[in-house]
Amino acid sequence: MRLLSAFAALTLSLQLAGCGSPPPHIAHLQGADVLLLGEIHDQASHQRQHRDVVQALAARGRLAALVLEMAERGHGTAGLPRSADEDAVRAALRWDDQAWPWASYAPAVMAAVRAGVPVLGANLPRGQMRAAMADGSLEGTLDDGALAAQREAIRAGHCDLLPPQQLLPMVRVQIARDRAMARTVAETAQAGRVVVLLSGAGHADPALGVPRHLPAALVARPVLLERPAGGAARDYCAELREQLQREQ
Repeated sequence: MRLLSAFAALTLSLQLAGCGSPPPHIAHLQGADVLLLGEIHDQASHQRQHRDVVQALAARGRLAALVLEMAERGHGTAGLPRSADEDAVRAALRWDDQAWPWASYAPAVMAAVRAGVPVLGANLPRGQMRAAMADGSLEGTLDDGALAAQREAIRAGHCDLLPPQQLLPMVRVQIARDRAMARTVAETAQAGRVVVLLSGAGHADPALGVPRHLPAALVARPVLLERPAGGAARDYCAELREQLQREQ
């Protein structure tokens, strides 16, 4: 996998252009096979950018597929007509609205469907997670530094509440998810067009995530979306600790 040299490991705060103009990063996708948009899940502005990217690429005939962390691998809209309604699309993707609010992602998903572009789930199916936790071979897909960084990301992401013995199994699941998404992206790649992957920022991280597992022949551009300036950060760890205290 090759990263576009001008954008390797780049974190951008994307400001959309005015009406009728493409998002500014679209102009810099010459030669790219994959655009990975790594969002902060609670940021509505990021999901609006998803929609604008999909619409801009589709309008230019350059969108090969829309690939989602938010749905499991093996489910997609390829058999649906452009006129399919939202209920049919949700059913095809086996959408879990409790995990991923449909209203947040529907604009991007439906823009792809209306353009006749397949929308594909890419996340590791829930039924495969237990096997991933026990699969020691997954650790060998990252070098020691990346593996240590992934372990630290899992620790911090779980608010330091995971027992130490659970860290490595959770790292394996994260790697397995990245590999499942990478396989889906690789299977849908088309010469001259761009596969767009929507995922959390950790999965789009070129040092740790999906880009590490893409075929070497694919040119990928990871973009890690930033929290808007002045935006309040939700303290999920504080919320989780309060919940645990109430349950105790």
